[in-house]
Amino acid sequence: MTEIARSLWNPATEALRAAEVVLPASPDASASRAYYAAFYAVSALFARDGKKYRRHSAVEIAVHRDLVKTGAWPANLGEAYSNLFELRSLSDYGEAEHATPEEAKEAIKAAAHILRAVARAYPAEFPLASNS
Repeated sequence: MTEIARSLWNPATEALRAAEVVLPASPDASASRAYYAAFYAVSALFARDGKKYRRHSAVEIAVHRDLVKTGAWPANLGEAYSNLFELRSLSDYGEAEHATPEEAKEAIKAAAHILRAVARAYPAEFPLASNS
């Protein structure tokens, strides 16, 4: 595993924990942290293979092109990633609209599912705590 992949995995697991902790106080912050958990996890997975993307949209495209279309991931994981991407934009930049507590809870579940998929692919390199 590359140092970059390792340096991205830890923030992924930390962001997932933060999303859970902050949920009661701020569904927007929780949804944003859930997205970043998935973003860092997927970025770690790509970095492991020497791939690095500068834009969040490029990571989303790569999820669908390199993971879903190749059959490495089921379509529902790609959809979950895209939903997290959209909800993060709403949570971080929405003026009148905000993430609901229910949306944030679903975002946490989706992010956890994505982290588990990455960890299953390379369990020795991307370990998860037993409660993730």
